[in-house]
Order: sequence, then structure tokens, then C-alpha cells
Amino acid sequence: MVRLAGVDLPANKRVDVALTYIFGIGDSLSQKILTKAQIEPHRKVKDLNDQETLAIREVIKDYQVEGDLRKDITSSIKRLIDIGAYRGTRHRKGLPCRGQRTKTNARTLRGKRKTVGLGKKKEEEKKE
Repeated sequence: MVRLAGVDLPANKRVDVALTYIFGIGDSLSQKILTKAQIEPHRKVKDLNDQETLAIREVIKDYQVEGDLRKDITSSIKRLIDIGAYRGTRHRKGLPCRGQRTKTNARTLRGKRKTVGLGKKKEEEKKE
């Protein structure tokens, strides 16, 4: 089992896909890391030897990933909230802050739908 940047990489996956399990590494960055470390992306993680994992580890040190990146993102959001920026207030309210519409979308951020007025109609029908 290979452990990089505090994350256990799945042994049966290709190296380029397994690197994307690390927070802050996507498809393109995993390709760049593997070319710098001179490792073929089609190889499986379980087939890597110790020198190759060390080479990947050395290349990853140049990038901000996992805990450091998470801290940086949360501090940036906290800064926006503290200075009272529009984006900060949207973050505080849990709404989209990049111009998306909220009338019909953004359900995951706004919560479950709340229907209005249906309860009164049913009560009136029962009385009659």
C-alpha cells in the first residue's frame, strides 16, 4: 500500500488515477507529476517500487496539497467573511457566490423544498 501526502492510494488503480485521490491533484496535475518523476501513467500503484514512490513524493513536495491547501482555502474564505465582502456574506449564508441563479437551482445549498399553502387547502376540504 502506497501512502502519499497522508492519503492511502488504492493499489489496483492506475497511477495517474490514484494520484487524483489526493486533495488538490486533478487529472492534468497528476500527468505533470508523473512526467517529472519519469513514470508511465498506465502502470498500477501496486507495481511501483520504492524509488518510484520516492520520486513521486519529491515532485509532490513542490505543490500545495491536502492539509496546507485546505487551510489556505478556509483562511481565504474567512478573510472574505471578516472584511464583509459580498462573496463573504454569500459564503456565510451558504448561497452560491459566483453569480449562479438561486430561484430554481442551488438546491443543495438552500436545503429541501418547502411548499407553501398546501396544508391550509387540505384542512378546508376536510371541514366541508
